[in-house]
Amino acid sequence: MKKTASRLLCEALIAYSLIITAAWAGPLEDANAAYDRGDYATALPLFRSLAEQGDARAETNLGVMYTKGQGVAQDYAAAAKWYRKAADQGYALGQNDLGGLYEAGHGVKKDYAEAARWYRKAADQGFAVAQSNLGTAYYIGRGVPQDYSESVKWNRLAADQGYALAQCNLGVMYENGQGVSRDYAAAADWYRKAADKGYDVAQSNLGAMYARGEGVPQDFAMSAKLNRQAADQGYAVAQYNLGTAYYLGNGVTQDYAEAFKWIRKAADQGNALAQSNLGIMYSKGQGAPQDYAAALKWYRKAADQGLVVAENNLGFIYENGRGTRRDFAEAAKWYRKAADQGYALAQYNLGGMYAKGEGVPQDFVRAYMWLDLAASKYAAAEPESRNGAIRNRDVVAAKMTPAQIAEAKKLVQEWKPK
Repeated sequence: MKKTASRLLCEALIAYSLIITAAWAGPLEDANAAYDRGDYATALPLFRSLAEQGDARAETNLGVMYTKGQGVAQDYAAAAKWYRKAADQGYALGQNDLGGLYEAGHGVKKDYAEAARWYRKAADQGFAVAQSNLGTAYYIGRGVPQDYSESVKWNRLAADQGYALAQCNLGVMYENGQGVSRDYAAAADWYRKAADKGYDVAQSNLGAMYARGEGVPQDFAMSAKLNRQAADQGYAVAQYNLGTAYYLGNGVTQDYAEAFKWIRKAADQGNALAQSNLGIMYSKGQGAPQDYAAALKWYRKAADQGLVVAENNLGFIYENGRGTRRDFAEAAKWYRKAADQGYALAQYNLGGMYAKGEGVPQDFVRAYMWLDLAASKYAAAEPESRNGAIRNRDVVAAKMTPAQIAEAKKLVQEWKPK
């Protein structure tokens, strides 16, 4: 079972402001107190009355309630109206939240440049949420030119204020070496700051570093502990990683039933790796009774997201008639999807189908091409698989003319992943 190898910023969603509590007695404090206890019916008219008097804090809070549909029907256009009133007064929270609506295209026409403009106004006032949002804009290149150094700058300003999301984002950039020199120890330090605040993504990322021994001593038990903290909060990646730990017995006692439980939780949230591995567990009867039909179901969910391992496994299911009727054409279709992305096992399987003429017309040139590509794609740690691809390629070559072999080699040279 494999973990995801990529590391993205810690949060793709737009970070909006929270209701800000007044520090003095009065109508705004009464409105905030009602909001905090979930009494939106009381909070709404209090905020509205103050907002209509031009109180920027109340205008922003009223915008939050319209954004979330709290005590009133969700209405992004109304939210934009109130955020703009606060933003035009220079109120940083209103500026940030108006930027969020422009980024999402909620209540206003989507405009990334306008979103970044409002984030910058709030960020320049030192508002950590806006600084992090602007940092994310620079990381992605959304509304501003992509610039990792600027992303580091703005996320650091927010992180230094203790904002967990920005701390986690800094960890990502140190781990990836984006805008800063790669530094696993620094990445782990920033992840830990956010993890200590209970931020689930940072807990999971730090857990991954303990599993690999990057920036911290390798410690599978600590990795499992951190992933459990995040998994208990419902974070799908951590649920998958915890399930993988139980599957392999890394830092916990090997337990297929526990592995199945956690991987299923992640799969139910749409995590493609979890869906694919759940299919494997159903195929092998690990943690659940063997069930090829269920395996097919989960492979398809992952394959529909473009996960090459699942595409190949789905091809295998159709080729062998496991949990469904045998369908060589469908098998070849799924093998091709994975093969086109450079997945060696799928290239090997597709080459075999061309050699036998199963699901596709028999074509020794295509068979040679795919088997040769597979041989070149197998990792050095897979010598048996590589040698198997070479042997089968040579068996096919024995049935070909020199011209056909030359044509196949030309196709290999011209092939590019899709």
